[in-house]
Amino acid sequence: MLDVLSQIWERSTGTQAPLSLTITTVLALVALVLVGSPSTYRIARHGITVVHEAGHAVVALMVGRKLAGIRVHSDTSGLTVSSGKPRGPGMVATLIAGYPAPAVFGLVAAYLLSQGYAVGLLWFLVLAAIVMTLAIRNVYGGLTMLAITIPLAWASWSLPATTLSWLAYLLTFLLLLGAPRAVLDMAAIGKRGHQAGSDPGQLARLTHTVPGLWVGLFLASSCGCAALGVFLLISAA
Repeated sequence: MLDVLSQIWERSTGTQAPLSLTITTVLALVALVLVGSPSTYRIARHGITVVHEAGHAVVALMVGRKLAGIRVHSDTSGLTVSSGKPRGPGMVATLIAGYPAPAVFGLVAAYLLSQGYAVGLLWFLVLAAIVMTLAIRNVYGGLTMLAITIPLAWASWSLPATTLSWLAYLLTFLLLLGAPRAVLDMAAIGKRGHQAGSDPGQLARLTHTVPGLWVGLFLASSCGCAALGVFLLISAA
């Protein structure tokens, strides 16, 4: 066991050369197609939802709330339940954290890739997925996490570093490009009158503002992180 952990640590802390501009561009275009196509985006959206709910969970714990559990549903929606004061800065921060989380994590991932830590990023994702799985409280969510964790762990252990770099770049682009789309999808649902229980709807009630303000802030932050993340990866090529 110690030998296995030692090998994982050695691979995780080693660096790989950034991908060429051509390959980086191709992977970005592939991610754009996957996010733009309704059929493939529905699959990718599960990953976006997992990171979204992880954002809620992490910030809830940081502000002193007690995490009760996370659910991921077959319609790609999710729910993070935490206990604590129903109002105040802690609750507001917890609600804010969801939609920016995929873009922020995508930006952090882009920075790590620009520094050559593609394999290390994937092993971090494996560890984060395992922790996330422990917090899941529904069967579909548990199966979703297994469908993410097992292939990712197998790939990180078995595939060569070059292939793992491709995978890490593609996943990062999916986060960066998928985050703004998730906000736009939520905004479209809100226009049809179903936004009261959404993050912007709850934030509007807690802060005495309007949901559109939060939708705009989420979209601006997601687009900003996406632009900066893509710039980092292109510049490193």
